[in-house]
Amino acid sequence: MPSPNTTSPKFFQHILLMISYLSLVGVVNAQDNSPYSRYGIGDLVPQTNIITRSMGGITAAYIDNLSVNFNNPAAFASFQSFREKRSKKMASGRAVADFGVNVDRRNLQQPGNSNNFVASNALFSYVQVGVPLRQGWGMGFGIRPVSRISYNIYRNERLYDPISGNNIDSSSTLFQGDGGSYLASLGTGFNIYQRERKGLEEKLSVGFNVGYLFGRKDFSSRRSLINDSVLYAQANYQTLTNYSNLVFTAGFQYRLPITSTLAVTIGAFAQPGASLNARQDRIRETYRYNESSGNLRVDSISDVKDIKGKVELPATYTVGILLQKFAVPNKEGGWILAADYTQTRWDDYRFYGQKDSVKNNWSLRLGGQLSPVPKRSYFSNIAYRFGCVLGPDYIRVGNTLSQLGFTFGLGLPVPISRQAPNQVTFVNMAFELNQRGSNDNLLRENLFRFSLGFSLSDIWFAKRRYD
Repeated sequence: MPSPNTTSPKFFQHILLMISYLSLVGVVNAQDNSPYSRYGIGDLVPQTNIITRSMGGITAAYIDNLSVNFNNPAAFASFQSFREKRSKKMASGRAVADFGVNVDRRNLQQPGNSNNFVASNALFSYVQVGVPLRQGWGMGFGIRPVSRISYNIYRNERLYDPISGNNIDSSSTLFQGDGGSYLASLGTGFNIYQRERKGLEEKLSVGFNVGYLFGRKDFSSRRSLINDSVLYAQANYQTLTNYSNLVFTAGFQYRLPITSTLAVTIGAFAQPGASLNARQDRIRETYRYNESSGNLRVDSISDVKDIKGKVELPATYTVGILLQKFAVPNKEGGWILAADYTQTRWDDYRFYGQKDSVKNNWSLRLGGQLSPVPKRSYFSNIAYRFGCVLGPDYIRVGNTLSQLGFTFGLGLPVPISRQAPNQVTFVNMAFELNQRGSNDNLLRENLFRFSLGFSLSDIWFAKRRYD
């Protein structure tokens, strides 16, 4: 009779439920305010899954067949698959679905000023799916945000005639920005060399990703002149840009067993520079505010639509090394120590041919994981993660904008159900504390981020067996 070793329908129900929930979170979020998001493509959001995020963001050499490392596509080669004993063909494989959300709390403070601004929001982080295609060959796809633009800045000042120096009037200006970018990607990774060595697998994997990067930048400046006797029309200067194109990533990973429980992995991935196609609308107008109708245009000074141009993104390179001690049930615990170095050539960034306040930057990421001796107790199966990241921000307004962050996280296994014995689920949590800038910068930003992720996996493509 047929074997029940097939994918549970509940696995796909969980995927659909989580996608619906994360889509809702991506739309409903509180007001954010990050003035630095005015520059470049905006604030760069976390670029890794929540497991590696809790380890400082290390990804280049990280391999895990129960989660999706979407940064280095070479990791797709390590999705779990099972061979038939006689034919050596793939009998079944383990499909993996990764979801994540994060909640940010941002504190902005101007050095020398006791006043500060606090904003919180909940954001969609990623949806990724990985599947094995054959032994040592896998595929991954999904969507995730890349950057976010959100700021509201008021400035009150006195205006003076630049020639005579005479006082004109007081003014109030509201600078607003909104937008961001997203990346939908599809990639594959495969082993080009593998063999058993000291009881572990020695292998060299390569991978490639193609992604569709799309986004928008919506900037406006609204100025009002304040006068007791004259009612001036207000002015609006608004520029809306939409951009998109394909981007590519390539990477490799090489794992070398040292003993029967210890292995070292080196990895690297790179994304070449990309030229994005852009279309821009520019509005210069006067308006009046009406309580019932909102902003009503009085006169259009300039209204130009569909201005074609290019957004040039820089190349980025990451290299890393990871040392892993594998746990032995009821005998020995396991651990991971890893480091990544990333460099991005932001000097090459152009927006419609113009430079911006961005500079080449680098980051160093250090992280690790501790796993107790695996036993029957629940707490002995929890993974404890930690890490840090440092390096200058890519935005450069005045002095160098330094960054320093510390991370901590947990990997919580969900008990296996008798109704779905092949399902393996982990709840992953990450806590981040980041400081951006110092007293030498215009603004100092402290950020606390809590991230929650779900890694679900189940057997799929199982061939039916008959007695």
